[in-house]
Amino acid sequence: MTRTLEWKAGVYLFEEDGRTKAKAVLDTGVTRLTGRGVARCNPQDVDVPEIGDELAVSRAMSDLAGQLMRIADRDLEAVGAGEGGQTAPDAAERKADAQYGWPDVTA
Repeated sequence: MTRTLEWKAGVYLFEEDGRTKAKAVLDTGVTRLTGRGVARCNPQDVDVPEIGDELAVSRAMSDLAGQLMRIADRDLEAVGAGEGGQTAPDAAERKADAQYGWPDVTA
């Protein structure tokens, strides 16, 4: 099967009350997810706005990635490819041992 999709993503930054707030939005055409992140400059540190931007955006994107992974996990379980039937002592260990049909690719 060959298919092509376009998912739209946007990142928005706001400065407010000494904090940098970021919102990362992913629109798949079916679902819209929003991740949020915040950074603040320690009063003892040099104020470098770009660092606050980077931290806030990375946190927002991490939040968004976590939401997307939870949706994928639920969808995998719904089609019988999830963690069903595994017996691990806790959720963290089950997550670490999860073997899905789409492994992480780091190449």
